[in-house]
Amino acid sequence: MTLPGRPHRPIAHSAAGRQLPPARSADPLHGVTLERLLGELVAQHGWGELGRRIPIRCFLFDPSIRSSLAFLRRTPWARAKVEELYVGRKTAG
Repeated sequence: MTLPGRPHRPIAHSAAGRQLPPARSADPLHGVTLERLLGELVAQHGWGELGRRIPIRCFLFDPSIRSSLAFLRRTPWARAKVEELYVGRKTAG
């Protein structure tokens, strides 16, 4: 069944007739929430090191996940720097 206005996409099957899993995204941030990303960085580096690498107030003074998430969601340049650090960490090892 197709929904109105949406093209029908056939499900891929293997030669044996089994359904293949969906293709994975090449984006290393695909499916990763900002909260999970930040939590992993804090667990690995700690607030002090995060504040040294990305000198933003929410990492340097009375840091918390909640205040940092609020700031990062409102501030695209800061979020980009945090995502860049996360992706670099994931692709390095």
